[in-house]
Amino acid sequence: MKMRSILLGMCLTVALVSCKPNDADIEKAVNEKINDPDIQVAVHEGVATITGICDDEMFKKNIEKSVRATKGVKSVVNTCELARANQEPAAATVIINSDTDLDKAVSKVVDAYDGVSATVVGGVVTLSGEIAKDRLQPLMQSIQELHPKKVDNKLTIK
Repeated sequence: MKMRSILLGMCLTVALVSCKPNDADIEKAVNEKINDPDIQVAVHEGVATITGICDDEMFKKNIEKSVRATKGVKSVVNTCELARANQEPAAATVIINSDTDLDKAVSKVVDAYDGVSATVVGGVVTLSGEIAKDRLQPLMQSIQELHPKKVDNKLTIK
């Protein structure tokens, strides 16, 4: 009888662990829920990174709230930018055209974050390494300000 109880407990534990949603499933659920071509969400280790263009601040907050409410999302990094019509005029916007220029700019940003590295291919910035949770959002915002096509967040949160 005791052995049955132990085996049953082990089976339940395995079943519960295997039911945990993986990043791809979470990402799919979030993107289906949002269903907006101007907004992209990438999920890595349960951290959802929102990128794209939001119409206004309220829309940006609602997107974040919706993503945060998705099963399996541990935390959210919202790097959405507001549509130009809703922003005050900027003094100068720097548009980086080549991977070489983008790579140089990204390297300058990443150098301030020990344990983080980045690669740039086709305008896509891929971040890897480890970062403290409280440093992730400032890093993502700094990278987004460089206007890459996409940021692929493969960082491990310490």
